[in-house]
Amino acid sequence: MSPSGKNKKGTRVRIVPAAGAVLYRMDGHSPRCAVVHRPRYDDWSLPKGKVDAGESLPVTAVREIEEETGFASTLEFRIGTTGYPLKEHSRKEVTYWSALAHAGSFAPNAEVDEIRWLPVDEASALVSYPLDRKILARFAAAPRADGLLLLVRHARAGNRSEWSGDDSLRPLDKTGRTQAEMLAPMLRAFGARRLYSAPRVRCEQTLAPLADELGATVRSEPALTDEAYLDDPAAARERLLALVSGKGVAAVCSQGTAIPGLVDDLAAAAGIEVEDPSTKKAGTWALGFDGETLAYADYYVSPLPVL
Repeated sequence: MSPSGKNKKGTRVRIVPAAGAVLYRMDGHSPRCAVVHRPRYDDWSLPKGKVDAGESLPVTAVREIEEETGFASTLEFRIGTTGYPLKEHSRKEVTYWSALAHAGSFAPNAEVDEIRWLPVDEASALVSYPLDRKILARFAAAPRADGLLLLVRHARAGNRSEWSGDDSLRPLDKTGRTQAEMLAPMLRAFGARRLYSAPRVRCEQTLAPLADELGATVRSEPALTDEAYLDDPAAARERLLALVSGKGVAAVCSQGTAIPGLVDDLAAAAGIEVEDPSTKKAGTWALGFDGETLAYADYYVSPLPVL
């Protein structure tokens, strides 16, 4: 499928976006994965569902998990996207994450009448579709992480050349405020609880909607401005790593020079290839760590809705 949404014959194909997850909980040192039975199709599959208007894919994944299984969850790493044809000239594309289950309980509902928590190999044997087995295999093979940090570039703040005041006081523009509002549910989908920002108004305002929802304070991080990173990259990396180790997931808002530099530095130290660390306004890196070593780096170019 070409990026334009056309097949090899040049016919435009309507993409139906959806999201789901390998939802798991730990049994000792081993994950047990949720597999759901859908009576409408009489099949066993991973929890998933179509995007609702106004949702980003991560938000869809968390909502669908709770609707189908009854469990709240937080997303971890992005496993991948599978696709299959629907009716003529349409195709469903499902993006999957690893998702850790939290509080909840299952009750049969309109979509799912049974749930089983199984080791990966048993879940793979039970699911009805090869694409689900492929996702489970990727989940099992992925590097494990014990810490997650969300590194966010500030939302749009107009043109620097048109701002006559102190640049550290430059605020978000109308588009930037919309981006900030949409970032809040996306960052919540990954469990963001602790909020930090470079001391720039546009960075602080980017996390303000989430701070309001959580009743949290956005703490200032002077070591994570562009200027501070360029002056002392090692100090910026050390401060970022220190933020990973706190209780709960941290969201850190910084700028367009520091973020690519930090991602590139961390990836190089871990031997992970990141094709392009540049980050668009309101773009987010989900950085998973094994101790102080980067385990994965997933980039989310925008928090804006898919539909």
